[in-house]
Amino acid sequence: MTDDKLELDEVQRTANYESIKSGVQREVGGEIAADAQAVRDPAKIEAVADRMREKAVDEVVQTEREVERGRIAARISQVVDYVFFLVYGLLAIRLLLELFAAREGAAFFRFIKTVTDPIYSPFRGLVPSPTTAEGFTLALPVIVAIVVYMLLHLAVNGLLRMIAHRKVEV
Repeated sequence: MTDDKLELDEVQRTANYESIKSGVQREVGGEIAADAQAVRDPAKIEAVADRMREKAVDEVVQTEREVERGRIAARISQVVDYVFFLVYGLLAIRLLLELFAAREGAAFFRFIKTVTDPIYSPFRGLVPSPTTAEGFTLALPVIVAIVVYMLLHLAVNGLLRMIAHRKVEV
């Protein structure tokens, strides 16, 4: 469930940055040359060149800002992914231990219950958990918790993607 979209976008933006910069330089140079041939007044030529240089610099600065914003959003997304994968793993271990009727007195089981109780408590008792006579339990609230955390994970990554790709100008 890794969301590599932000990372791929960051790599793509970084790769396109230099080509955009050189393309803008070529375009500005071509426009300056074309305008220079049309206008023979050195003052007008210099004014046109200055205006085009400013435009080129503004475009490069804007691209740099977008690349940096994408890089920050990708890094935050990686941290969010790590935290949610940790939550998924701990809840899955708890589900398996309850499913296989682990001994309540076992230190590892107590450790997992203690660690997962804060993230599991909102879902405790939400739906009944079927139990067999041998003590095996299908902890449905844990499954519901995993699904809800997956949806929250997707929502957070979607928000980060929107922040990374927001347009500051029309």
